[in-house]
Amino acid sequence: MTEPGINQDRPPSPYLDPRNTNSLWASVLVETLVQLGLRLAVVCPGSRSTPFTLALALHPQVEAVPVLDERSGSFFALGVAKASGQPVVLVCTSGTAGANFYPAVIEAKESQVPLLVLTADRPPELRDCASGQTIDQQKLFGDYVNWYSELALPSAELGQLRYLRQTMQQAWRCCLRPSPGPVHLNCPVRDPLPPIADGTAEATAAAIDLDQFWSHLTPTPAWERLTLSAPVADWVQQVRGITADPRILIIAGPGESRQPRVYAQAVADLAQVLGCPVLAEGLSPLRNFQGLNPYLVTTYDLILRRVDYQQALQPQQVIQLGPLPTSKALRQWLADCEPRRWVIGGCDGQGPVFDHRNLDPLHGPSQPLPWSLMALVAALSPIAPAAPSAYCQQWLQLETTVRQKLDRQMAAEPSLFEGKVAWLLSQTLPAQTRVFIANSLAVRDVETFWAPSDREIQPFFNRGANGIDGTLSTALGIAHNGGSSVLLTGDLALLHDTNGWLIRPQFRGHLTIVLVNNQGGGIFEMLPIATFDPPFNPYFTTPQQVNWAALCAAYNVSYEFMPDWDSLRAALNPLPTHGIRLLEVKTDRRAAAQYRKDLRL
Repeated sequence: MTEPGINQDRPPSPYLDPRNTNSLWASVLVETLVQLGLRLAVVCPGSRSTPFTLALALHPQVEAVPVLDERSGSFFALGVAKASGQPVVLVCTSGTAGANFYPAVIEAKESQVPLLVLTADRPPELRDCASGQTIDQQKLFGDYVNWYSELALPSAELGQLRYLRQTMQQAWRCCLRPSPGPVHLNCPVRDPLPPIADGTAEATAAAIDLDQFWSHLTPTPAWERLTLSAPVADWVQQVRGITADPRILIIAGPGESRQPRVYAQAVADLAQVLGCPVLAEGLSPLRNFQGLNPYLVTTYDLILRRVDYQQALQPQQVIQLGPLPTSKALRQWLADCEPRRWVIGGCDGQGPVFDHRNLDPLHGPSQPLPWSLMALVAALSPIAPAAPSAYCQQWLQLETTVRQKLDRQMAAEPSLFEGKVAWLLSQTLPAQTRVFIANSLAVRDVETFWAPSDREIQPFFNRGANGIDGTLSTALGIAHNGGSSVLLTGDLALLHDTNGWLIRPQFRGHLTIVLVNNQGGGIFEMLPIATFDPPFNPYFTTPQQVNWAALCAAYNVSYEFMPDWDSLRAALNPLPTHGIRLLEVKTDRRAAAQYRKDLRL
């Protein structure tokens, strides 16, 4: 079976284009990346990038997706890389084109997503001399990349092609290790840019042994698992041995896992060894694998809004998996009671890799552990599980009570309340649906209202920088070749990126956009500034008067208005298999803000 988007009429791989020096250089660059595992590239149009565009477009094993808007294209690439876990190449021409990649590069760095950015550039003699479409592209993205280098000018000399091969191997590995992130290569090119045959590269191309030149290259292997039994056993004894009935808590923050069941099982194993509850953020896969973990708590945000519960539930030790959840109530509670916190970074790490990030915004008594979760759990097998502690049972009793009340209240709610949209998605979507959750209010509604199930739904999000940049484009990237997927978003986040719909002709798969339209930034209604109106409404909520049906028609996107809950439920299961569809749910942001303030269970 051939891969989607791959043209079988193209030349076989390995493939070199010897028509001129630039075409040979670019084809060696691309072939090296293919040998390392490259399968998809996003190409934004322009002249200076011509050699790289053609090398990617002609390669038989690369799906090269053309995207007009660089900002949208970069977030589309980010979404594809999130879903696959493998680097995606991002190409643009010289000048300000690369500057439009900046928000996606920042998000990739902060959320550890592998992107390989190639910015074409003028040669050195055409810089700083009023040559057109030229800016200083050196270290354009500052410290927001794992590695930066400027390539040498293209050359048909065999030693330089070996340098290029080695540099691309280094760039690929820096996208993945020691932690995933973006890499930037600035790529100067002299004319001629098209593959005009000139006889400069044919002899060198003929001298390259295609069977040997790339034979040493393989996709980057996962880190080997090391034997950690002794230090892990000592750590478990230290955590469990504080008192006869230790008050231990696991907090699982946002986590995108390409093996969500494996991750959920690992967390469940850790919880059973310690006999402790697991507070699972709505952006964690854990809520969608409920049956694996009997110690799961999903209503912590509501529970910790009560002062009596805050005092009764204070832990002695916390194991924090990844970043902290979004909940302000949870963060304030941890800051107040200051338990000792052990921090383990990431969802998918396989070995004892130390996560270099500081994941403690509370600056409390925290200590990073030099193990990945998977390495830790692999070493737990000799350790007998502990019975659930009294502390654990206290949490689980509250979870049962609050969850039942919340589910009853949501089921009976007749008005189109924003929080119920998230709740309904969790109860209705087909199994294993990929769901991209926009920032601002959607993320918070998912944390509070997303109900646990065994639907194995996979959450995705841009919580590295927490911006609304590229919301639609990232969701389209996640959905591309990935089956029927869903985007949950507010109106402002979607309007910020409607150019993402320009990808529609190249998009394969299906994306349903659930638009919660409260005509403005509803999250600001929850802040103290909301009482200062004017200028609150025009400068903070920034309401927009957009006819969504007309806007969708302009991009040839299907549109449906959702007048009630039954309509939305029917539209969510089953999902279509092809195309892009928008479901508009109109809500009242002020009424919703008051609903959240009054919610007590």
